Formats: sequence, C-alpha cells, structure tokens
Amino acid sequence: MNIVDRLIEPLDSALRTLSGAAHASRPMPAETDAALLTPQDRRLSGALMRVDHVGEVCAQALYQAQALTATSESLRAQMRRAASDEEDHLAWTEQRLRELGDRTSLLNPLWYAGAFAIGLLAGRAGDRWSLGFIVETERQVEAHLAGHLEALPRSDARSRALVEQMKRDEARHGDEAQRAGASPLPAPIQHAMRLAARVMTRTAHHI
Repeated sequence: MNIVDRLIEPLDSALRTLSGAAHASRPMPAETDAALLTPQDRRLSGALMRVDHVGEVCAQALYQAQALTATSESLRAQMRRAASDEEDHLAWTEQRLRELGDRTSLLNPLWYAGAFAIGLLAGRAGDRWSLGFIVETERQVEAHLAGHLEALPRSDARSRALVEQMKRDEARHGDEAQRAGASPLPAPIQHAMRLAARVMTRTAHHI
C-alpha cells in the first residue's frame, strides 16, 4: 500500500472505535444472561467493563500505530490480525456496557490519541522493540484481566466469560509477538507502562 492507503486504515479504525461502530467478527463468548444482578453488582460490573473497554480503545490505537510504522508486511499483517481480535473485544465490552445500563468512558478520545502517540514511538524504535512493547503490554493486560476476574461478581457469568476469552486472546498475542523476535524492554520502561496503566484504570473506573 502507498502512504495514503496506509493512513486511511488507522483513520477508519479511529472513527469506528470512537463512534461506537466497532463490529465483532466472533459472537459474544456467553450468549445468555439469565442472572439477575443486584444494583450494587451491576454498578461494579459496569465500572470494570468500562475500564476493559478503555483498554480496547487503547489497543486499537496501539496496533494501528505500530502497524503503520512496521517495516515488514508480515509484521503489519500480524498486527492487523491482533487488532481484529481486539476489535471483537471492543465490540463485546461496549455491548456488555449497554446491557448493564452503563456507559463508555467520557475520555475515550484522549485515551485513543495518547495510545496512538505511544504506538508511533514504539514503532519508530524498530520492529524488535515494537514487538517487545506488545509483549509487555499484553502481559500487563493479561494480569489486569485476571484481577478483574477476581473482582467481578460471581453471579455475572456473561461478563466473566467475556473477560476469560479476552485474557486468552491477549496471552496469544503476547506469545506471537515473542516468537516474532521481540526484544525485552528495559525495566524502567516496564515500570512506566505499569504506572500509566494504573492511572488510566483508576480514572476510567469513574469517568
């Protein structure tokens, strides 16, 4: 693709992500939702789903930016495949938020812009570092989702099934990036990523 075509793809992704027009290629992991949640459990599930939805907004931005800066077509294809899985997650969490009577984060445009800028920096550092960034990001997201499985109400089987599938997908993305030749990130960068993720999750829980 020429540079114009390559710029159209992330622009289209940004519009779909921020407009709520993301489309899942796979069905929701749990098709039925028979449980009656208490108002307290519904609020908790909604807050956790909002945080997870923000994570998927950021994932779209990161993968699009890193695909844009990748130097090989095979790596761009790998990142587009991962972005497709992440779009499933985006659509699922948005649907679940509607079912819970809750909303997405009001700061989604800010989250997307920030993540896209970070993805460009990671991509410009070179493919091996970009892959290392993916590995570290996915490992942190996997741990974050494991925490949400602990926090979600036991009665909310639909949200729990969704998060479990997301966790499996994130682990696979990290493994694929590792096999593709990722370089491990320096400890200070890993720490900075954890700190930024903590700020994002705490803010998105409420806003």
